[in-house]
Amino acid sequence: MSSAGPTSDGDGLRVGRRRLVIPSAELEWRFSSSGGPGGQHANTANTRVELVFDIANSGVLSSRQRALVLERLGPTLRVVASDERSQARNRQIALERLAQRLDEALRVERPRRPTVPTKASRERRLRAKQLRSTRKQERRPPVPEN
Repeated sequence: MSSAGPTSDGDGLRVGRRRLVIPSAELEWRFSSSGGPGGQHANTANTRVELVFDIANSGVLSSRQRALVLERLGPTLRVVASDERSQARNRQIALERLAQRLDEALRVERPRRPTVPTKASRERRLRAKQLRSTRKQERRPPVPEN
C-alpha cells in the first residue's frame, strides 16, 4: 500500500487532511466475483469489493458533520471497486473512493463576498468598450451619399 493513499489498518480510515478517522469496525466489506474478461480467474476469485459505511449510525462523525454528509450522500455510503484482478488492489481503490467522497461531502464552501469594482477598473472597461465600438464601426462599408 502506498503511503500517499488512505489506509485501513487497525486504527481505521483517515479522511483527507482532516483529523477524522473512521474505525475499521464501522466499515462493512463485501466480496463477490467480478464480471467481464479474465477467464477462469475471474470466475473463481472474489475480486469485486463493495465497501459500505453507515453514516446515520456512525459514532465518529460530529452532529454537524453527520447532518452535512446525510444531506449530501444519504444514510449510507457505498462504493464498489472491480477495476483490478487483485482483491487487495480493489480494497485499496474502494478505500480511496470512500475517503474521497466523504472528504468532498465534508467540504464547506466559503460564502462569496461581493466586491465593488474600483474606479480604475470601471474606466478600463469603458475605454475597452469604446475601442471595440470604434474598431467595429471602421469595419463597416461606407454609407453611400445620395
